[in-house]
Amino acid sequence: MPHDGQEMPKAALLPNLLDLTGAAIAPVETLLEKATAKVRENTVVDGRVSGAAIEEHQHAAHALAWLATYVESLRQMQAWAKRVSDEGKFGEMEQLILQIGFGEYLWQIQGGIPMSQNEIARPLDMGLEPADIGALMSDAAVMTLATQGNTVTARMRLVELMRDNAGHATFGNTGLDEELEMIRDQFRRYADERVVPNAHEWHLNDELIPMEIIEELAEMGVFGLTIPEEYGGFGLSKASMVIVSEELSRGYIGVGSLGTRSEIAAELIEGGGTDEQKEYWLPKLASAEILPTAVFTEPNTGSDLGSLRTRAVKDGDDYTVTGNKTWITHAARTHIMTLLARTDPDSTDHRGLSMFIAEKTPGTDENPFPTDGMTGGEIEVLGYRGMKEYELAFDGFKVKGENLLGGVEGQGFKQLMKTFEAARIQTAARAVGVAQNALEVGMQYAEERKQFGKSLINFPRVGGKLAMMAVEIMIARQLTYFSAWEKDHDKRCDLEAGMAKLLGARIAWANADNALQIHGGNGFALEYQISRILCDARILNIFEGAAEIQAQVIARRLLA
Repeated sequence: MPHDGQEMPKAALLPNLLDLTGAAIAPVETLLEKATAKVRENTVVDGRVSGAAIEEHQHAAHALAWLATYVESLRQMQAWAKRVSDEGKFGEMEQLILQIGFGEYLWQIQGGIPMSQNEIARPLDMGLEPADIGALMSDAAVMTLATQGNTVTARMRLVELMRDNAGHATFGNTGLDEELEMIRDQFRRYADERVVPNAHEWHLNDELIPMEIIEELAEMGVFGLTIPEEYGGFGLSKASMVIVSEELSRGYIGVGSLGTRSEIAAELIEGGGTDEQKEYWLPKLASAEILPTAVFTEPNTGSDLGSLRTRAVKDGDDYTVTGNKTWITHAARTHIMTLLARTDPDSTDHRGLSMFIAEKTPGTDENPFPTDGMTGGEIEVLGYRGMKEYELAFDGFKVKGENLLGGVEGQGFKQLMKTFEAARIQTAARAVGVAQNALEVGMQYAEERKQFGKSLINFPRVGGKLAMMAVEIMIARQLTYFSAWEKDHDKRCDLEAGMAKLLGARIAWANADNALQIHGGNGFALEYQISRILCDARILNIFEGAAEIQAQVIARRLLA
């Protein structure tokens, strides 16, 4: 359909596209194998990965993590394309997304993958030789896609198709089954009706998300989505939580994150709790009778959880907690804290940590922390405001002995580690939702804003931005869905979940930044919601494992 009197050129899709993209997988896998071997030479000592060596060669190790993430992304895009093709749904839009995605990522693999705005992961950084890159680029499929896949014509044709699908939350068939698509439709409608019209006002006024929203989400089953039916939940898949988190975060990341608080707490209790703890707490979490918050981080530890100093000292049958915590989300009006504290005073690492289900009284605006033995103060933040962030201090705070998770001391770090896969999968889902929101807001503005007699979207660099935003959303989405699928099938997926979170966070930030650029000066004005989306997107590269930590974890797994 032409717009503004212009006829967009139709892209000549590459012939035999699925065969072409399929053939490009093996050469990049070979390059990854070579890179892994090269980095391993400098980081494995006496058959084991050396922490000191990885730190010395950190840029190479993290470059390897990004290369592996790109290779897995291409695998999952190929798997997605094959699925939708088998279903007869591999239309022109889907083909363009696949073609552009492969073309761009193959070119970045040989030329440099952006780890951040001023850090590029280049093949030479990993010890690869020019001949290794030459071998990759001499492959016929790789060369065809890299040189002809991501063209201006292809990007502008994709944008034209996206314009004809305006108003849809997703551009291109996502490859989900009918049940998951029904869940998406339900929460997409809810987000559009109840969240989108209010999100910016909540942000500008720095307000907590209203309790009526929480009550509505509880009625929709958000807080018990993946909790087993025997404990009052719906017993649905992690994939369903991904879809719900994605769609609600598309409306506002604060709303999309409400369910993840209960998800983390339920994962901890289901995975590490006693039978009595599961039977008592899980139904209350599922119904939202109680709201939880995660209390792990301390002022001087950040990602170094093994150095936690908050102490829990046995006092008769119970415990007394002393110490400080920071960056505690939604702390004031919650009923319980999953609290990580040191129970072995002689320990200096993670082996002396224990997890508690610490009960507290929900606060009010006038008295946010009424429980004896704890105080707190709000941390003012750029974005992600809907639940607020707090610093907490514990001095003589009491926890019942029966609320030691699992009933055995010293298991806290192991219990927490078991939740990291699910936590990073849902964080990746939130990133996809924020990225989608940025695309939709940017696209709407580009349609409506006229300059030099035509809509901004008709200028190739604006249209190109929007096209790449849509392509990278689909890449992050498929990597996230794959991680959830592996989790649902009881497969270890910490590597894939970490990759999904790493890439999704970068894409969310890039999309928000590009959408603001499309707005020009108006994007810098607080009244435009893209200013909020930019602030919200920035946190995704930090929480649930900063990008650098995430790359470190991925690298260690690859090298082990």
